[in-house]
Amino acid sequence: MSPRHAAVACWLAGLLLVAGTSMAADPAALQRGEQIYARCAACHAIEGHRTGPQHCGLWGRRAGTAQGYTGYSQALRRSGIVWDERSLDVFLKDPMKAVPGTAMGYAGVKDDAERADLIAWLKQASQPGKTCQPGH
Repeated sequence: MSPRHAAVACWLAGLLLVAGTSMAADPAALQRGEQIYARCAACHAIEGHRTGPQHCGLWGRRAGTAQGYTGYSQALRRSGIVWDERSLDVFLKDPMKAVPGTAMGYAGVKDDAERADLIAWLKQASQPGKTCQPGH
């Protein structure tokens, strides 16, 4: 790669990093995401298990494996899903369609913008050591 191409590639990578960071850190989107998460609070919490598993440590975790939670359906445990933006987007849109047989009897978050804000907030709020401790 020529020095010029390397410089352009580096510039583009930096631009993408800055764009991704600023999009993820949009305070208004995070606030909306937190408000949308209130709908989930009947069954879920960041800090601990309820009817559903805690969301602390969600990112990168394989579905059906939250430490100390035993209420998972066989369908979710066998799904092979690893939680990230894409898998959460598909699952949260229609959980029962995404994983037939899931125990999560929720119709989903149908609005694309609401789902995106919820996922952005979850990504930030579920980071272990920053805002929560997994397994508690």
